[in-house]
Amino acid sequence: MTLADEKQGFSKRLKEAIRRARIDMSSPTLVAREFNLRYHGNPVSTQAVRKWLSGKALPSQDKIRALGLWLDVSAPWLRFGEVERKEERQPSMVRQDTGSYRLDHGWPSKKFDLLNDTHRRMVVEIIHALLRLEGKQ
Repeated sequence: MTLADEKQGFSKRLKEAIRRARIDMSSPTLVAREFNLRYHGNPVSTQAVRKWLSGKALPSQDKIRALGLWLDVSAPWLRFGEVERKEERQPSMVRQDTGSYRLDHGWPSKKFDLLNDTHRRMVVEIIHALLRLEGKQ
């Protein structure tokens, strides 16, 4: 397989993951902005995203990992099209018989790790405020 084939394969899988996540891929600017909100390295440009989507470039491995976390797909699948051996579980919020909700434990921490420091502080403050409200009832 040539490098050009690898780039085209990555592009196809990236488009599929973006489509499944219901993100408007017709706007590379939007994709770049949403990615940059979740990636803690140097921001990517609209031109870089356009090259990923058109199969002209491959992102670095750290960007592929961030894309995978954001789009809820495995990094090996996104980069190479390989399926991981372990069964992949979709993150979910499950309503229990008691009428309460619980979150899949791995999902919140993955998403929390993608946030920048300001947004992490906001999430923590919201959780503390909700816990204070629950304690008053």
